[in-house]
Formats: sequence, C-alpha cells, structure tokens
Amino acid sequence: MLTSELASRFARVALANLDREYPRHVQHLMSGAGEEFRERVLHPAFYGSYDWHSAVHMHWALMRILRLYPLSREAVAIADAFEVHLTAQAIETELAYFRSPAGRSFERPYGWAWLLELQAEALATKSRWSRALAPLATEIASRFADYVRTSPYPVRSGAHGNTAFACVLALDYARAAADQALEFEIRKVARRWYAADRAAPIGYEPSLDDFLSPSLVEAVLMAQLLDAGEFHPWLQRFAPQGFAALAEPPTVVDHADPKQSHLDGLCLTRAWCFQRLGNSTAAEHLLAAALPHVAGGDYAGEHWLASFAVLALSAAALKTP
Repeated sequence: MLTSELASRFARVALANLDREYPRHVQHLMSGAGEEFRERVLHPAFYGSYDWHSAVHMHWALMRILRLYPLSREAVAIADAFEVHLTAQAIETELAYFRSPAGRSFERPYGWAWLLELQAEALATKSRWSRALAPLATEIASRFADYVRTSPYPVRSGAHGNTAFACVLALDYARAAADQALEFEIRKVARRWYAADRAAPIGYEPSLDDFLSPSLVEAVLMAQLLDAGEFHPWLQRFAPQGFAALAEPPTVVDHADPKQSHLDGLCLTRAWCFQRLGNSTAAEHLLAAALPHVAGGDYAGEHWLASFAVLALSAAALKTP
C-alpha cells in the first residue's frame, strides 16, 4: 500500500525534481543552425527531472498522491507546483513544440503514453489542471491512435519503446476521457499484434536495459481487453509455464549505474503487473527488493523511480494503474 508516510517521501522527491533543470538529457531534432534548444524555453511545463518523459510521470505521481492524500503535508506544495507548471500558456508552448518539425515523433510512444496517463489522473481527480492539459492530451491521443493503426508490428523491448505498456496507459486515458476512437484502435491493434502469441520467451528476461517485462505488460494489456473466457485460454497459450520466474528480483550490482538502475524500475513495474494480474504475493516480494533504492541519493534512479513506486503501490488501492 502507498501509505501516507511513503506518499510524503515520494512527493518530496518528485517536487524536488520538477524544477531541477540539470543534469538534463536533451532530445531535440534540429532543422538548422541557431535553433532554440534550451529545455525550459521549449518545455516550460516539463523541463525538470532529467528528461521530458520523466518530468511528465513525476507530475503524474504527484497528481496520484494528491488524489489519495488531498490533506497531506505536501498537498499545498503540489498544488503550487501545478499552478506554475500546468498552466494553459505552458501547455500551449508544449503543444506548439509537438506541432513543430522537431515534435513529429518526439517521445513516441512512451512519453505520449505518460502524458495521457497524467491527463487520465487529472480527470479522475476532477482537478482544474485537466482543462489546461486537455489540448495537448487531445493532440497526443489522436497521434497515438494513428501510430498504432499504421504500425505493422509491436515493439517488444523492455524499455521505452514497448508498445504494450504504452497501450495500457493510453487505454486508461481513453476510458477516463471517453475517447472511444482511441480505445477502438487499441483494442484492434492489441488483437492484431498479440492475440496469436505463444510461449513467451520468459527465460530471456531481463536484459540490462529493461525496466519493463515485455511478457508481463503484454499480459496486463490483454487482461484489460479480453473477457475472462477469452483471456485465460490466451494466457495459457502465452505463458504455459506461468510467470513464477519473473517474481524473482533481478540482480543489480551498481544501483548508481544508469542502465542497472533500470533493473530497480523493473522490480517496481513487475510488482505493478503482478498486482494487476492478481498475484499480490509476488508483488510484495518485488517491492521489498526495490523500495530501498527508490530514493537512494543517486540521480540515475532518483529522477524517475519514485513515480514507478507510486504506480506499483497504489495499484491495489484504486484497482487501476
């Protein structure tokens, strides 16, 4: 469970990240010399937390914490931060970037999915910030529907490109926003990409870059889209030996290494998946291994892990991601 103590701890980490401009990983397609590429100018809402997508999901973590603990010690600070970052003007500038040549495939699909998940949470919270986020979310939802409709194959990696994870988050938005067109495209593409899958190569997981389990996130997606009578036979074909091997935490030798810190995130997202699939024992085992490293003082993990801890710990409480 995301206790009030843990929620406060993670909120403080996220709040510190929102305005931390450096170090910053810059992802920008330049069309010519002399272009503006200062992150705070291009991305006035999401310039902190090392990179754009981490800034987005740190905002999501704070929105989720505010929903669960509206009277927490950090609630006022969270609201104040949103009043600065999630303004109509800031989001308009973010939208202008997406409509520029540099923004055509910027942060696709991972950052897109997290922006949609942020808006889903803002809608669930019935917050005023959902109005500011709406134009950007609408644009990205339309792009996401086009992306899945026109992509012949899924991305099955355990990192940012994974399409199953992106579809899970985008589906949350589609349902929260009553975007039936987006949900239709996700339903259609999930069957096209994944319905015929057999014998997932679970023994090959994880790789050193993984913060997602390709097998588990695919199962979570299909569980959201298939009724029980269809899902259970699909799952038996997909994972005939079950997922027990994925309940064991991966080995991490250096938590300060940027790639190995992904494995701490993998513990958290596996826990989230197991919670979604009804195996709370496996989830608790993975959480016990990962939580000591969420805010360990090294920015390799601290700029993003708190949001994944919130994701995993709040899944059971809300019966949603």
